[in-house]
Amino acid sequence: MTEKTAQPVDVPESMLSRESLWQAQAMPWKANNEIRRLLILPLVYWSLRGLEVGAGWRCYGLPVIQRHRRSRIRIGARMNLRSTARSNPLGPNHPVIISTRRPGAQLTIGDDFGMTGGSLVCDERVTIGDRVWVGANTVIADTDFHPLDPGRRRESPLAAKTAPINIADDVFIGMNALILKGVTVGAGAVVGAGSVVVRDVPPGVLVAGNPARVIGELSG
Repeated sequence: MTEKTAQPVDVPESMLSRESLWQAQAMPWKANNEIRRLLILPLVYWSLRGLEVGAGWRCYGLPVIQRHRRSRIRIGARMNLRSTARSNPLGPNHPVIISTRRPGAQLTIGDDFGMTGGSLVCDERVTIGDRVWVGANTVIADTDFHPLDPGRRRESPLAAKTAPINIADDVFIGMNALILKGVTVGAGAVVGAGSVVVRDVPPGVLVAGNPARVIGELSG
């Protein structure tokens, strides 16, 4: 991600693109989605306050933003978030949720990021590169949320372990995947639908399963 792309809630993509108009001839629901997107722009501006977001973003439906006042969320240009069931045939089961929950948390996302439904939770540090697409209802979280030891869970229910997540450029994550704390996903890798990623993923491979393992290499 280039730092210059992250600006405090920069301008959205506010016009119906030529591509959208062309698609509407064959798929009328896409035109309906674009009209709904434009109608809610003021509400989306309000929901993104406090974030640094590059130009050309699009939000289909209202995302849920939960930002700790002493955390930082930076997102590059041309972000695309889909938060309604009608915005994607896979039918996201809830809006995109972006959450930083502790002071000092750093969530950094590059250009051309796309996410449909699902949750992105950062207690410590989550770094996502350029051109990363995240499938419907996926969860990316750098925290266990609660301690695993029952005694500690009773005493300090929010004192969970955290570890940074790094997702490199050109990664594609299939629907209903789970990316857990401390994981690095290498450039150009693909995470299969429904996978649970608990260890690092090398660049340029396909992983799938629970726990996810390498099942193939990707050619150019």
